[in-house]
Amino acid sequence: MGIKAIRAYQVDLPLHEGNYNWSGGKSVSVFDSTVIEVETTEGVTGWGEVCPLGPFYLPAYADGVRAGIKELGPLLLGYDACAIDVLNHRMDAALQGHAYVKSGIDMACWDILGKTAGLPVCTLLGGRSGEEVVLYRAISQESPEAMASKVAKYRAEGYRRFQLKVGGDPDVDIQRIRAVSAELQPGDRLVADANTGWSQHEAMRVVRAVRDMDVYIEQPCRTYEECVSIRNHTDHPFVLDENIDSLGMLIRALNEGAMDVVNLKISKLGGITKLRQARDLCVSRGVAMTLEDSWGGDIVTAAIAHVAHSTPESSRFTSTDFNSYVTVSIAEGAPQRVNGKMSASSEPGLGITPRMEILGDPVLEVR
Repeated sequence: MGIKAIRAYQVDLPLHEGNYNWSGGKSVSVFDSTVIEVETTEGVTGWGEVCPLGPFYLPAYADGVRAGIKELGPLLLGYDACAIDVLNHRMDAALQGHAYVKSGIDMACWDILGKTAGLPVCTLLGGRSGEEVVLYRAISQESPEAMASKVAKYRAEGYRRFQLKVGGDPDVDIQRIRAVSAELQPGDRLVADANTGWSQHEAMRVVRAVRDMDVYIEQPCRTYEECVSIRNHTDHPFVLDENIDSLGMLIRALNEGAMDVVNLKISKLGGITKLRQARDLCVSRGVAMTLEDSWGGDIVTAAIAHVAHSTPESSRFTSTDFNSYVTVSIAEGAPQRVNGKMSASSEPGLGITPRMEILGDPVLEVR
């Protein structure tokens, strides 16, 4: 099942709500996504997707995906697409770092493995746990009143997990947390996600001001050490995200008790293979996970569903359905939200079929 060709397609993913706003005035209205096709000598084709959240979020950017594949792709030709661990060792040896570049190739190879075995990816990852995966809805940064007004709308769509984008002016963020908290009902969960936006003293002010609120605090500061300091000064449940960018960093955070929940993103760790390692470690250590990616469309959403659905329910905090945020569908068969939940496909591989009329011609081909 040797790799015969790797192709990359560029697709724009506009947002239903116009803009997605988060800490530091960052805003995106159209996401630049790269769809990766891996073709084998046996005629089996797999698909992956990588969609960075702009170059100002993580050390990743859309053009970098395509440039990285141009660099890495020729070195993978001939390798067995189903020998996924061997292929990951090859990618790491051939290209230092740049985990997000490798993610789409790894994802496509899991799709190939599933198709070859006649099994869905979630079965290969350990088996389906439960009937559905609980989703969260991100509330884009606006005025406190506007953000609070979104809760009823999203709850009507079935969501009970709300990720509130903060990380701006601490005084306004305190108002945002309080305004949204007032709209919650029993069973709802609220996460105040600062996306590294507060300095340490600002984060300290916020957690002290909302100490009476039932809210999770997520990634308040840029550095791991700053976040741990805030963690040590609050009894709120604590979430780490941006700092957990490798298995080594995850092990350190677990050993130091730095979080109660961790966000594991497919492309940030380098693909499904690396995320599976991180996930299994968290399961063994009793730390709950949000299983997701930086952004994406139908293919990323399908991959998230398979990873999440194969994770024990007791270890899942939540996941997300990025394809419901965007106006363009790039693949058939992707999971669709039903009452705030989604399910992984039972078809072989990821269970998706790309819409070639949307993807158009490849912007890059390696063969």
